[in-house]
Amino acid sequence: MRVVGDEIEPGVYPIEVAIKMAEDLGVDLVEIAPNVDPPVCKVVDYGKYLYELKKKAKEVKAKASKVVVKDIRFGPHTDEHDYLFKKNHAMKFLQEGSKVKAFVFFRGREIVFKEQGTILLLRFASELEEWGKAEQLPVLEGKKMLMVLAPKKTK
Repeated sequence: MRVVGDEIEPGVYPIEVAIKMAEDLGVDLVEIAPNVDPPVCKVVDYGKYLYELKKKAKEVKAKASKVVVKDIRFGPHTDEHDYLFKKNHAMKFLQEGSKVKAFVFFRGREIVFKEQGTILLLRFASELEEWGKAEQLPVLEGKKMLMVLAPKKTK
């Protein structure tokens, strides 16, 4: 069996000798490539090795960016002032790096105003084009018409 490690001379040794070398160093003999000829084993402290793997995985997870989605709700007959107020909030959310999910909620018979909802969401996307781009065009799902805006990448 081929033995590798930090504190030993790499080479091909019988199994008993490899186990004895690991015991002398007070570490474990771990098989890392069993399908090659001869099989490869590494002399390593297995507990420390597992700890290092967990530590690296935790660092990668901490560095991963978390996507925050903010909701903005409109009605099919949203007033101009309310529209501007919500547009300014969406602009702030996009500048912070959050995604914005804008939707028009239809209550009762308001569903006949689907065109107004589409127009409202497309206007919303076009006015916020400087800060974000539409990831998804307006789609009617049940009583809601949804659209998702993602922030533009800053260099």
